[in-house]
Amino acid sequence: MATTVLHKADTRGHADHGWLNAYHSFSFASWYNPDRVQFGSLRVLNDDTVAAGMGFGTHPHDNMEIITIPLEGDLAHKDSMGNAATIKTGDVQVMSAGTGIQHSEFNPNADQRTKLFQIWLFPKTRNVTPRYQQITLDTAEQKNNFAQILSPNPDDAGVWIHQDAWFHLADFDKDFAKTYEIKKEGNGIYIFVISGTVNVDGQELETRDGYGITDFKTLDIKATTDAKFLLMEIPMKY
Repeated sequence: MATTVLHKADTRGHADHGWLNAYHSFSFASWYNPDRVQFGSLRVLNDDTVAAGMGFGTHPHDNMEIITIPLEGDLAHKDSMGNAATIKTGDVQVMSAGTGIQHSEFNPNADQRTKLFQIWLFPKTRNVTPRYQQITLDTAEQKNNFAQILSPNPDDAGVWIHQDAWFHLADFDKDFAKTYEIKKEGNGIYIFVISGTVNVDGQELETRDGYGITDFKTLDIKATTDAKFLLMEIPMKY
């Protein structure tokens, strides 16, 4: 019997700093909810809007797998590994913080906001050598499909991280349905709706809702409107 947890969009933490408007699916910074600390190895899912020309100053991370998915606009990145790059809508970026990194992120555009998801997963191996990777996705692969954008395997589609996790982006037409099969026994799924309305095994999800499911083998997912969503398969034990 599947076990589920529903996080409606309006139950998320919220902080509006002017330059940054952030929604937190899990406890983050000054927002703490003891029932919303993590879902398995998924520790952070932030839905951020960064004002034009603004950003995050240099700050440290360690022993975390950090995934950034731009939804609108660009994000310029610099880090202590010597990487300096700009990620754009349609890209995905990962950093394995490992033994420790410092980085900064800012919106390089003076006339356009940047919207992005930043996601943190606990790694399966601590104190790895820090690494950075970014790729441009073929968004056409997401049409009525679970397009893989992240896995544990460097040779697979998408970026890779030090965790037995698989991320997919999907862009379903209204009434399209597809079944997802778990890739690793014991993993769970966290689905986050980017836009539209999706039905997952009978549970209706709306824009920016999150839904965690464990103890299952397959999930039937149907778009009840045109819909985009992020599907994250993650270890519940790590």
